[in-house]
Amino acid sequence: MSNAPASIVSRLAQSRLIWPLAGLALLLLFNLVFDRAFFDLSTRDGNLYGPIITVLRLAVKVMLLAMGMTLVIATGGVDLSVGSVMAIVGALVAFLAERAQLGFPGLLAVGLAAALIVGLFNGALVAYIGIQPIVATLIMMVLGRGVALSITGGMPVRIEDAGVLFLGRGFIAGVPVQIILVLVVFLLTALACRKTAIGLFVEAVGDNEVASRLSGVNARGIKLLTYIFCAVCAALAALVSIGDVGRVEPDRLGQMLELDAITAVVVGGTVLTGGRFTLTGSLIGALLIQTLTMTLVRQGMPSDVAPVPKALVILAVCLLQSARLRAQLAALFSKSRRAVS
Repeated sequence: MSNAPASIVSRLAQSRLIWPLAGLALLLLFNLVFDRAFFDLSTRDGNLYGPIITVLRLAVKVMLLAMGMTLVIATGGVDLSVGSVMAIVGALVAFLAERAQLGFPGLLAVGLAAALIVGLFNGALVAYIGIQPIVATLIMMVLGRGVALSITGGMPVRIEDAGVLFLGRGFIAGVPVQIILVLVVFLLTALACRKTAIGLFVEAVGDNEVASRLSGVNARGIKLLTYIFCAVCAALAALVSIGDVGRVEPDRLGQMLELDAITAVVVGGTVLTGGRFTLTGSLIGALLIQTLTMTLVRQGMPSDVAPVPKALVILAVCLLQSARLRAQLAALFSKSRRAVS
């Protein structure tokens, strides 16, 4: 019985979620002590507003990208093109809304269809042609940005479609629509991955592609599906982003967000070598990154210095997830405790 607390602590320490959760909790505790206004909530016209709501809204794009990136990374790949996919979808939607006067259903269908084509392109290069994922998606990263600039002529385009604006700025029952969208996508993805064989197949391909193929798993098909899903998540992130801002800037839309998505996935506990993954951890990782960014801004940290503490916090969380480092720390703690006794 006396070892029960130690056993519980040990099991918690082995959880992939405990360290990003601990980092998020420490950030919230810091704000509780030094910036209590961080937790202020207000209602205006029945809708919720406040710094916490702002953090959630700003984290939505990375959350959506991280969910798609999680499955790609779980197969042993990576997708560097999600930012460019956002630019393509945003530019295409803005162009058709302005020139063809398409309604929201048509714009949504076109945006998702464009993402499907890009996902098929990336997935085919990786799964069927055998190009390394980082190279294949780097091609689309460069190509996609050029396509987006060509569609709009390199100029910003205003968005006036009510449906797109509602997706980025609207509320349902006082809650921002984009937060509800993330929850819906997360629940559907989690159900597909944990209540069907899809999640098992993804992990099998990431653990050992050859063995999974010999076991009857369509490894190439699974990889193709993950890249398509990742592109679709990028399309949704693009619609949310342009709806929130109200215009499309093809040279800036989605820029560097692929790195934030990869960081969120790694911080959340999914390893880059593939295999087991955690969608919940990826969402927590995205929240951790955005909460840290908002905290630094509210503390008056200069924008050119802010990346340094941000990188240090992310590094600390990643190091604490290392089983080897945890074992070394445990051994050091045990040795010091014996020396004291």
